[in-house]
Amino acid sequence: MKLTLIRGLPGSGKSTLAKTLDAQHFEADMYFINEKGEYCYDGDKIGEAHEWCQQQVEKALAASQDVVVANTFVRLWEMKAYKNLAKRYKAELNIIVCHERYPNVHGVSDSVIAKMQKRWQD
Repeated sequence: MKLTLIRGLPGSGKSTLAKTLDAQHFEADMYFINEKGEYCYDGDKIGEAHEWCQQQVEKALAASQDVVVANTFVRLWEMKAYKNLAKRYKAELNIIVCHERYPNVHGVSDSVIAKMQKRWQD
């Protein structure tokens, strides 16, 4: 059983890569997709989105499924909950960093991406 974390700035190819892997795929952004399939981001609910994502990952690991999570993970501590889940469920942990530069699908401004890049931890 594997848990793969894909990290990178918006537009780096995280989601595209995640979709190519044979695993259950989760992202905090999925929390903001409504019943019509539309992305409706609400910054006030970002904590709920990350909690939801962690819960989905835990359910999948508990069912012995391979899982891939594609989130920005700008700061190293942001991966801690997932690292703990990997240990708890004895899943092999892989971390992939995406560095590509594509137009991002969520409309994150260049100025926000620049701020994220300044905060990036290797």
